[in-house]
Amino acid sequence: MAKEQKLFRDMELAFRTQYAEVKERTLAAGKLLTGTPGSLALRSGSGYSYWYRDHYAAPGKRVDEAVCKDGDEEKLQAMRDRMAFATWVSEQVPALRKLGFQVADKSIARVLVELHNQGAFDAGLVLVGTLAYMAWLNELGAMAVSARTLDIDLARRQKLKLAAPLPFLATMKATGLPFTAVPGMPSSKPATSVKLPGVQGLRVDVLAPGKTLGALVRVQELDWMAQSVPYYDYLLEAPEPAAMLAGWQCVPVRLPQAARMVWHKLYSSQKRQRFPEKAAKDLQQALVLAAVLIETEPVAIERAFKHAPTTMIKDIQPVLPIIAPKLGAHNALLDVFNTCLSRPAKQSI
Repeated sequence: MAKEQKLFRDMELAFRTQYAEVKERTLAAGKLLTGTPGSLALRSGSGYSYWYRDHYAAPGKRVDEAVCKDGDEEKLQAMRDRMAFATWVSEQVPALRKLGFQVADKSIARVLVELHNQGAFDAGLVLVGTLAYMAWLNELGAMAVSARTLDIDLARRQKLKLAAPLPFLATMKATGLPFTAVPGMPSSKPATSVKLPGVQGLRVDVLAPGKTLGALVRVQELDWMAQSVPYYDYLLEAPEPAAMLAGWQCVPVRLPQAARMVWHKLYSSQKRQRFPEKAAKDLQQALVLAAVLIETEPVAIERAFKHAPTTMIKDIQPVLPIIAPKLGAHNALLDVFNTCLSRPAKQSI
């Protein structure tokens, strides 16, 4: 009888160490340079000489960024140091991709860098959806198939702790990418997303907790509207600092707890039956994350279950017969799911 295949493969320790070094140095780097590292050029005009950084700020968009007057060695050296770090990271990320790490595309990198530099993630914004799943695979040292995503899903649980308002549309336009607001449905509703041109254009959605899926939620500090998602208050509680590899960059972000993602994605897989491809994707991502966690942090899934709302777990319980055949190589995980889903969940306080 053929041996059941695991849902993921473990990264080699040397590869995980390489990723950890890139992440650690990035988390300590402060604001990141936008776009490519670029090169320095000294230019004269009107009797003065200035140093500029010549780089691509976004795919296909070349920019000259003023650095300092000629002779300001402190500022010039600081830029040289930042460019050297950006060059080092830009060499590491493609190497990590070849080793099996999840890396998103350049347009996603530009958006995430802008949000990081504006302090949005430090203020409480959370990266969710498929990108969060990809980031957790890297964080947990696991290799698995992940479909390319054309979306960035961002969420906030409560008001972001920003020093000043951060208008969402203006922030997206500051990336240099041609984002436009996507009208709501019906078209009279305010926009909750922005999108790049074309059928394959990147889309950025803002989400928030709410009882009714798709209801509008005002996000005053972003001067924007979000779409509500049931049980996002559970998913977004106590998010964790992490990093996202994208383009040639590594960007600090915040992610939902991986174990809470397992339960919420199981819930989503049962609520997206009108969209079977998305339901299947949510189910697969939940099972892969759960399979990794059961080996790396065995108590995490049960701990997250104990805080899950009773009504959410009731919606998940019918999935047990569906997932059981998929977990032939993960008996310990199947035991946990059997134990959790065969008893009522306790409503968290």
